[in-house]
Parts: sequence; C-alpha cells; structure tokens
Amino acid sequence: MTKRVLLGMLTPSSNTVLEPVTAAMLSGLPEVSAHFGRFTVKEISLRAAALDQFTDAPFLDAARLLADAQLNVIGWNGTSAGWLGFDADVKLCKAIEDETGIPACTSMLALNEILETTGRKRFAIVSPYLDEIQQTMVANYNAAGFEVVAERHLNDRGNFSFSEISEEQIERMCLEVAEAKPEAIAIICTNMRGAPVAERVEKALGIPVYDTVSTVLWKALRMTGVDTRRVQGWGSLFRELHG
Repeated sequence: MTKRVLLGMLTPSSNTVLEPVTAAMLSGLPEVSAHFGRFTVKEISLRAAALDQFTDAPFLDAARLLADAQLNVIGWNGTSAGWLGFDADVKLCKAIEDETGIPACTSMLALNEILETTGRKRFAIVSPYLDEIQQTMVANYNAAGFEVVAERHLNDRGNFSFSEISEEQIERMCLEVAEAKPEAIAIICTNMRGAPVAERVEKALGIPVYDTVSTVLWKALRMTGVDTRRVQGWGSLFRELHG
C-alpha cells in the first residue's frame, strides 16, 4: 500500500467552499486526503465579538481533535491574519505545533511566501470583505513591504454569504484589478470560489492568480514532500513552485 499523506485543515464553521474545493484539487492524488476540523466563525468584521472568534482556544480545541488522526500537517484554511496581523499566524503555527507535535501552516503565510519567492510583491487583492477589513489588510501588506496596487471588495460581513458569490463575479473583479497591471492577483477568502477560476483567469490575463484555499494546500503538500505539479487545472502556482 502506498504511504498515505494526511492533511488536516482548520475550517471556519460557516464555510461551505473550502472542503469540496480542497477535495477536488486532491482528486488526482489518491494517497493524499484532507481532514477538516471546524470552529465557530460567523462574521468577518472588526467588532470585538468577531475578533474574539480567532483567539487561540478554539483553534487549539479543533487542532487537538484533528491530531487524533495522526496527521502529517495541520493548516489554518483561513485569512484572519490579513486583518489581525501576520504575526498572529506565526504564533498560531507555533501554538499548534507545541500542542499537537504536528507541523502547521496557514493560507496567509503561504500566500506571503509565494509572493516573496516569486518576487511578485506588487500585487492586487480581491475579496468579499467589509471596507474596514479590506483597508486593514491593504495597510498590513504595505507595512510589510508589499505594494497593493489595486483592490476590489464587496463590503460583505459574511461569512456564509461569501460562498454565494458567483465565479463570474469573482472573474469580473479580477479583470478590474488587472487594469493596474499587478504582478499577481491574490483572491483572499477561503469561502469564496477563487480557486476554480484561477486557471482560466490566468489564461485570459496572463497574470498569476493566488487563491487562499490553494495557497494553504500548496504549502501543506510541499511540507509533506508531495510534488505539487500533480495538482492540475488549478492555476500556475502548483506548476511554478513545485516540490
């Protein structure tokens, strides 16, 4: 029997996109499976109650349960560090590893690694988020040495509603930010159907598209030694930065 690769994903409770999309991306890798642990996330805003959803305790409760499955890696399939600050994900990864003994990664740290590695630090952001969230993300990226040259967002409090945004609308948003000639487009939200549009948007625009469901899966596969080129039809990320 081929040695199995078991990927854990921490998942917002109201998310209905990342699980089926992740499974679809892994459909050509029979030895790799994804396993999901949920914790409560119902609203994305800067209200205290919304920010409290992302304290360590719920993450670690879910991670402990995932760890029972003897996983190879645990990923935070979410984008909260975009507005909480990237150090929040660095600390979270350490806390998960200390608690479970399992290496950890996140969507946002993986996205930042990709932008750094490719040298595409002049990029655009597409998201469904509120004005206040988008403004904070842009400020955090600019402060970290990136340049956000364009952005589009839908001013939606979410989180469930993000899953009802059509692929066509996401594609239109990508077309709009492409007018600023970014070096890459980041679709930041793991409950929005960015991953399924990445390949065709790239072909239409000639600009790499990095979706945050894809980024955490890319990182998890690399951490477990799986050749990401085997993930086909989901954008240039898996071909360009493989290993």
